[in-house]
Amino acid sequence: MNISAIETEIPKAENVKVTDDTLSVNLSDGRTISVPLEWFPRLVHAIVEERNNWRLIGKGHGIHWEDIDEDISVKGLLAGKPSGESKLRSKNG
Repeated sequence: MNISAIETEIPKAENVKVTDDTLSVNLSDGRTISVPLEWFPRLVHAIVEERNNWRLIGKGHGIHWEDIDEDISVKGLLAGKPSGESKLRSKNG
């Protein structure tokens, strides 16, 4: 019996919304994925203007926040992967 892996294409981000407690990303396949903002300490500690200053990178495979040097991939969001950074704000930041 042959078992072949089914390759699925990861949808692309089309729009992003950041609230005080949630990161929501509209995807090209019609879904919206929402995750707790606490998964991403840099976004938690950012001011509203910094949170709203995002752009799509890699033709929609990721999101970049220039002001806080944060990059989040759609693949990581779909996998339920939070940031590996400490949730505590560093003394320098």
